[in-house]
Amino acid sequence: MTITLTSDQAAYVESLVSSGKYASASEVVQAGLHALKAHQHFVRRWLRTDVAPVYDLMVADPSRGIPIDDVIEQLRAQAKIQALRGKLQWTGGSCA
Repeated sequence: MTITLTSDQAAYVESLVSSGKYASASEVVQAGLHALKAHQHFVRRWLRTDVAPVYDLMVADPSRGIPIDDVIEQLRAQAKIQALRGKLQWTGGSCA
């Protein structure tokens, strides 16, 4: 089997091998494939156990849904709160 990598990918593989984390490029590829397989398993399980049941409920009763404008408004409000939290600095007894 022949595998073609971009120059950035090859450099990354080489850096992992030269760092001593992996003994060879083959070990890096094997670890990557193992991680990909685990990720795909996780996504399939998540779709099956979390997404599909909610989808089925929404198809059965669309009124359970939240209007998209409400979702966008909630996300904007949460983003604003997070931005404000990032600007506040703790001074020991109060926020400055």
